[in-house]
Amino acid sequence: QKMPPSLPATINIREPRWDQSTFQGRARHFFMVTDPRNLLLSRATLEEARRVVEDYRAGTVPPGLTEDQLWRAKYIYDSAFHPDTGEKMLLVGRMSAQVPMNMTITGCMLTFYRTTPAVLFWQWVNQSFNAIVNYTNRSGDAPITPSQLGTAYVSATTGAVVTALGLKSLTKHLPAIIGRYVPFAAVAAANCINIPLMRQRELKLGIPVTDENGNRLGESTAAAQKAIFQVVVSRIGMAAPAMAIPPVIMNALEKRAFLKRYPYLNAPLQVGLVGLCLVFATPLCCALFPQKSSMHVSRLEPEVQAQIREKDPQLETVYFNKGL
Repeated sequence: QKMPPSLPATINIREPRWDQSTFQGRARHFFMVTDPRNLLLSRATLEEARRVVEDYRAGTVPPGLTEDQLWRAKYIYDSAFHPDTGEKMLLVGRMSAQVPMNMTITGCMLTFYRTTPAVLFWQWVNQSFNAIVNYTNRSGDAPITPSQLGTAYVSATTGAVVTALGLKSLTKHLPAIIGRYVPFAAVAAANCINIPLMRQRELKLGIPVTDENGNRLGESTAAAQKAIFQVVVSRIGMAAPAMAIPPVIMNALEKRAFLKRYPYLNAPLQVGLVGLCLVFATPLCCALFPQKSSMHVSRLEPEVQAQIREKDPQLETVYFNKGL
């Protein structure tokens, strides 16, 4: 029995396994990252993955470790620990919780949209969940203060509720199907408020920009604006299929005798349809933009450009983590 050859210590597990310059590579990466099964992993499994990754990064390759096992450990590690701080993330804030949590909340928002208290309650639940996700997946190692967190949370919740109630009163005299789209409009509006507010520190102080080898060159607010814009677009994209397709199907089903006879199936059906959309929309919309986003040096603010020119006059492009 011959030992399998030991893995080389040169595989770059700081980067994803698949080519991130292609949409397909990013999609494969995010299907792994958002896999809801990661939520079921035990603490021991997470700690084991962390040990494998940290040992490997330090140049220690455990005997018999295969490349597939190494990548599996990397993805388990990434699913539970913050990339910049290394802290274990809150369970509901992890990317692997996106599908089950969003599916339940969105399903309920789409089911209970007829009364004002229901609209208020579910928009509030959704924004509370968003605040946790945005806080958990913030970019950079900049701490966010409780007061900033509170402001962002209150503003986004207010924005969502005002949009939802405003549109709800406008759609009273319109066909029923239009009323079903109110929750989506509210969620889109709230995302435009919630994410920039949650990450306002980055907009004020900038996020770290690096060269392609990851050497930090400075902090840029222009990069922060681009990062946050990309995240807002992909979040709205993520919500769109789940909030646009099920209402059409449910509207048709509600006219049939079956749902009239079993009205209690309305919510589970709605949640199931939303879940089906989210399983695909979440990773595919995360993949719209590279996680390690880039920018031309000339697009940065003048003082950051000057800083970079001093260090490396030839440098054309800088990179930054856009957050999620």
